[in-house]
Amino acid sequence: MEDTFGQQVINYTKAFRPDWQLPEDIELLFPYGKKATMQAVSQFYTKFFNDRKERTFLFGINPGRFGSGITGVSFTDPYFLETTCGIPNDFDKKKELSSIFINEVIMAFGGAKAFYEKFYITAVSHLGFIKEGKNINYYDDKALQKAVLPHIIRNIQTQIQFGANRKVAFSIGKGTNYKFLTQLNKEHRFFDKIEALPHPRWVLQYRRKTKELYVDEYLNKLGTGSWKG
Repeated sequence: MEDTFGQQVINYTKAFRPDWQLPEDIELLFPYGKKATMQAVSQFYTKFFNDRKERTFLFGINPGRFGSGITGVSFTDPYFLETTCGIPNDFDKKKELSSIFINEVIMAFGGAKAFYEKFYITAVSHLGFIKEGKNINYYDDKALQKAVLPHIIRNIQTQIQFGANRKVAFSIGKGTNYKFLTQLNKEHRFFDKIEALPHPRWVLQYRRKTKELYVDEYLNKLGTGSWKG
């Protein structure tokens, strides 16, 4: 019998290896060798993706140190993993900025169960990067981007087989991530089109007073898009 969407994610994650060849000054962020992280991944994807339904993909940039770099779940810090998602964990319950905003979107949509029945949040690069003790994005360093490009292509190709809505995917971020993903999609035709959403960190750093407008933008694009069939 074919594996569920969630089991495919779990199997894929278990196969991750920290053997990427990166520029000397950049480290790979790899939480998946930790038992607690893999336990969180298994519980999350079993709870919310235990079916074979097709989902619309949202692509972040790459994991950071304080969100999925701990929990293994995209845009989900330990606090919201336990509260919103109902998955107890022993991680330090520090909130992460992007996770705070995505949680607001999820709650406005109707909660974790309602949201994850329709959407799958992942990242262009499934592993993250550290330079001089700080997060770095895959596109911030040209040598890094070149080194990880084959991994990025395989990452997207593999995940769309889980059960992707191929009509559209969303870039979380309207800047470089969107431009990169759009160009990559032109070359590989993963999806019919790529649309952009504002990045959660940008919203909370620079538009916090009007964040409800950006929550509404997410809801409008995800809930009433013309792509829906």
